[in-house]
Amino acid sequence: MLLLLGLCLGLSLCVGSQEEARSWGQSSEQVGLRVPRQVRLLQRLKTKPLMTEFSVKSTIISRYAFTTVSCKMLNRASEDQEIEFQMQIPAAAFITNFTMLIGDKVYQGEITERGKKSDDRVKEKRNKTAEENGEKGTEIFRASAVIPSKDKAAFFLSYEELLQRRLGKYEHSISVRPQQLAGRLSVDVNILESTGIASLEVLPLHNSRHRGSGRGEDDSGPPPSTVINQNETFAHILFKPSVVQQAKIAQNGILGDFIIRYDVNREQGIGDIQVLNGYFVHYFAPKDLPPLPKNVVFVLDSSASMVGTKLRQTKDALFTILHDLRPQDRFSIIGFSNRIKVWKDHLISVTPDSIRDGKVYIHHMSPTGGTDINEALQTAIRLLNKYMAHNDSGDRSVSLIIFLTDGKPTVGETHTLKILNNTREAARGQVCIFTIGIGNDVDFRLLEKLSLENCGLTRRVHEEEDAGSQLIGFYDEIRTPLLSDIRIDYPPSSVVQATKTLFPNYFNGSEIIIAGKLVDRKLDHLHVEVTASNSKKFIILKTDVPVGPQKAGKDVLGSPSPEGDGEGDPNHIERLWSYLTTKELLSSWLQSDDGLEKERLRQRAQALAVSYHFLTPFTSMKLRGPSPRTDGLEEAHGMSAAMGPEPVVQSVRGAGTQPGPSLEKPYQPRIKISKTSVDGDPHFVVDFPLSRLTVCFNIDGEPGDILRLVSDHMHSGVTVNGELIGAPAPPNGHKKQRTYFRTITILVNKPERSYLEVTPSRVILDGGDRLVLPCNQSVVVGSRGLEVSVSANANVTVTIQGSIAFVILIHLYKKPAPFQRHHLGFYIANSKGLSSDCHGLLGQFLNQDARLTEDAAGPGQNLTHPPLLQAGEGPEAVLTVKDHRVPVVWKQRKIYNGEEQIDCWFARNNAAKLIDGEYKDYLASHPFDTEMTLGRGTSREL
Repeated sequence: MLLLLGLCLGLSLCVGSQEEARSWGQSSEQVGLRVPRQVRLLQRLKTKPLMTEFSVKSTIISRYAFTTVSCKMLNRASEDQEIEFQMQIPAAAFITNFTMLIGDKVYQGEITERGKKSDDRVKEKRNKTAEENGEKGTEIFRASAVIPSKDKAAFFLSYEELLQRRLGKYEHSISVRPQQLAGRLSVDVNILESTGIASLEVLPLHNSRHRGSGRGEDDSGPPPSTVINQNETFAHILFKPSVVQQAKIAQNGILGDFIIRYDVNREQGIGDIQVLNGYFVHYFAPKDLPPLPKNVVFVLDSSASMVGTKLRQTKDALFTILHDLRPQDRFSIIGFSNRIKVWKDHLISVTPDSIRDGKVYIHHMSPTGGTDINEALQTAIRLLNKYMAHNDSGDRSVSLIIFLTDGKPTVGETHTLKILNNTREAARGQVCIFTIGIGNDVDFRLLEKLSLENCGLTRRVHEEEDAGSQLIGFYDEIRTPLLSDIRIDYPPSSVVQATKTLFPNYFNGSEIIIAGKLVDRKLDHLHVEVTASNSKKFIILKTDVPVGPQKAGKDVLGSPSPEGDGEGDPNHIERLWSYLTTKELLSSWLQSDDGLEKERLRQRAQALAVSYHFLTPFTSMKLRGPSPRTDGLEEAHGMSAAMGPEPVVQSVRGAGTQPGPSLEKPYQPRIKISKTSVDGDPHFVVDFPLSRLTVCFNIDGEPGDILRLVSDHMHSGVTVNGELIGAPAPPNGHKKQRTYFRTITILVNKPERSYLEVTPSRVILDGGDRLVLPCNQSVVVGSRGLEVSVSANANVTVTIQGSIAFVILIHLYKKPAPFQRHHLGFYIANSKGLSSDCHGLLGQFLNQDARLTEDAAGPGQNLTHPPLLQAGEGPEAVLTVKDHRVPVVWKQRKIYNGEEQIDCWFARNNAAKLIDGEYKDYLASHPFDTEMTLGRGTSREL
């Protein structure tokens, strides 16, 4: 079965394609063969719907994650059944689309302004889940539908999020909780970071707290069946457990959270700025700075509701945190219930004695009384303001309150707005409040607003979780302030609609992110100024960052894109900007108490969310349909947000773009290709890297001829043929006609037979399931060792067993001249998996080397690097390859769609003395012919 993935360019609604929708139509018996006997027996005894597939595809591009979930169900019962799909997603993520396929009906999601009503037969909701993953909040998306008897359903959910850096790592968490053993289960994650991946780890499955869940046998590393492939800038992680492996982890199908942590390389200074199509993002994360002194007050709820485990865990955590304070820090402790109990009426220096005394005070705290949140905060702020007013040493410091409670205000001031106003007026922006809410009874909205309005953060800890470890983890994030009063400026004439540029503090291991629009897309340099305070120093950083030319209407290969100027083609930086802007508008709306201001913020956030298809508190999801599935479904919805935007499709060249800190600067491509290729009319190029020689030749075939390019059918099982198409010769040309490749066919016989046919307009893949992919859409298809990646209107990359790779360039003309035809170029990217017996017009040279003699050139001539002469003038030489002595002449030739010019030694007369045999020996009888009459290994098979 094939898994179709795609590229979300329009980013309206992203689902699997028509072909994928058909693929889940495999019989339940076929799936059942893969299930252990005991599990099959249980399944037969029940009639609940069977999950045939649960897959998650995620692509992270420069910290911005696109994720698509696919779930396929079968109703085995003799009556209609209601099926529920649910997916736990990060609370910070925005759902971007949702689609259901029920039998032959399609229900397509649409993000609209909240308030519109719908009579859909499908209901969907998004609520807080009762289970959160450690420090990170999660939400559950649910949708249910009635499935006819013996029919099938598929659910496709896409969401996006910007990963936050905490404790020096980015964390990407994917919930793997299909609620039953799935016939096919996979989590597929790609990470692309242009500055380089500094570290990467896959954690053991994070155990759910719900009854019946479990961990696998080995908790010391990645989950069983996880495969990690990584180079300098790219990582691919695949988790694909069998049903037996799933059952060992959790019989009920609740496996847990699949968590990836990684960090990137970064240079000191102004940070990393990336620019793409008129949008920029600025990542600022300095390190190796001396920490700022902290003035911290720990405010601990000691009311009666904290009795037992909660208070004991919190005390133990505070003991650990007190030992972590630095000598230059100052601290105090407040316990509160209906009375406020202050350890000292002033901040205390950190000494062994003061730490010991503080621990004794905490140890003797006992739970009693109600909860006076307002007075506890006022007391803590007064302590900090008093110290700051009398501190005349000149040292800059950071004042923090770490506030922990498990309830609502019940004593003193209990009105939420008054508590917020009192706190804001007392803190005056000089004190940052970090809040932790424990349990289900806490007023989390109050804590959230307290932190938002006072430059802090908030965390929620559920009843069954370890409050102590959560408190320590939260403190670790803010234990080392490096900068305060950070301001990042860009020229107003160059940048508009930038996100927040003022930040009260920067803590070690975190990251400041700003995104915005460029006024001029042709801007060469962007001026950036960063000002901040560090202890006794006032830091100013200024620089002009080269951003390079902004592309429009061209992909990274330089080939013309479809009609348009590029403005309508979304990219990951634009979506990152829209994500950050929407988040900030929602935060400002939450903080505002002014009615008119709140309405203005609501309208702006709503308009942006609708435009970028974000499901927010101000938007809703309407399900359109039902509509019948048609062949056009693939074309309309065969793209998935999981693959990110097209401009980061990697160039086959890996060079040639302008340097600079944008994603368009050159970086190591995932697939590098050699010069060995055939392109154009058709011009062959063979690279001999050991001798640093490049040889070229032409083949003047006839229209309709099918040329055997690579033949290794008996060994690696790979054959590549190319069919020629004719065109008139250009005026005043020396040829009577031109020929181009209009079709490239690739046959793969191992481990299973697959046929691939590529034309400039489509790719047909037949590996048991026939799949048609249009070349004007970017998609990736994978099937048991064979991967086909289409970059829209640019190229097709075919990877076989990870050791063989071909790149097929697509040459299109908007207004072709009479002598021009849409055609293909064939390049060999990786030939390691091909055998030493490989043959064909190109294949016969892959495991050979060549040398030049001076017979024709004369003594003293540099044959490896000839002088720059007009092509064909000389020098001449004799090339020896495979015991053939071939007269050659120096020439220049363009490859890679004309983007690179190379020097080569040209073999005349259809390479008559260079290739084994003669031209007719390389003619195939049909596109899928595998016969090879030359070379040691010969075969013939259809």
